[in-house]
Amino acid sequence: MNDAAVLRPGKLPEFLPVAKAVIPAAGLGTRFLPATKVQPKEMLPIIDTPTIQFVVQEVVDAGITDILIITGKGKRSIEDHFDRSWELEEALAKNGHADLLQQMRDISNMANIHYIRQKEFVGLGDAIYYSKQHVAGEPFAVLLGDTIVDTPGVTATRQLMDFYQVWRCPVIAVEEVPRDKVSRYGVIQGKQIDDRTYIVEDLIEKPTPEEAPSTLAIGGRYVLTPSIFEFIERTPKGKGGEIQITDALRMLCKQERLYAYRFDGKRHDIGNRLDYMKSSVEFAIRRKDIGEEFREFILELAETLRKEASS
Repeated sequence: MNDAAVLRPGKLPEFLPVAKAVIPAAGLGTRFLPATKVQPKEMLPIIDTPTIQFVVQEVVDAGITDILIITGKGKRSIEDHFDRSWELEEALAKNGHADLLQQMRDISNMANIHYIRQKEFVGLGDAIYYSKQHVAGEPFAVLLGDTIVDTPGVTATRQLMDFYQVWRCPVIAVEEVPRDKVSRYGVIQGKQIDDRTYIVEDLIEKPTPEEAPSTLAIGGRYVLTPSIFEFIERTPKGKGGEIQITDALRMLCKQERLYAYRFDGKRHDIGNRLDYMKSSVEFAIRRKDIGEEFREFILELAETLRKEASS
């Protein structure tokens, strides 16, 4: 790749804003069996809200209302969740549950959501390729359907969109992870250009701690340009017999500028049992309706465990 000066605004003949989002949600959820045998992992709730609803809300909060969800066999409940439920609404109205009724209607009106099925479970790269016709030559955001990114202010997707608006190149969200956890993620090798920004020089999918070129892991959020589809087409099946988006991005970064941005926020991997439980606790203690009582329970439990450990 040419190491010329970093591209700056005005270098491209035309600028199209990011107006579409793609949410891959077709995976089998094998890390969470048997719960995901008949229930999509994206529908696993954090307290009372399905994971994918948090993801869709992030898209909407970023200012995007055109969303394509890539589903697969056994994922019909995702479509049903964002659809109207006339019988439920009628029952809520009849029984005077006005607040719940409005909440249900708000869910079905969150965004313009489209669906397409991934016919074979052959990786994230293949799933994203299904969006080629929908994005129609425009840049687009990608959010993993089993990953929640909790941010103190501007959403992670909006952070990437703002970055893209300035630099006009594809950008992936990254986060620092412990070296002994790098084998769970795609990891970048990059040249740091400021506190949060890196020019990506290479990527490795699920490396061993010894192989990992850094501890900067891809955080489940991307802003990509249509050129990614060409590289997905050229990507052979990699680890697990899947077409990895990391491998496609690896080819891309050798020919085009690709950035990584260390986002402000915390990622929650809902597809992982331990992370799911930790996330549920963190979200529960912040809830206005149950947070205070739940915190008291956690403190009591911690004291009990401490006494048991010291006895």
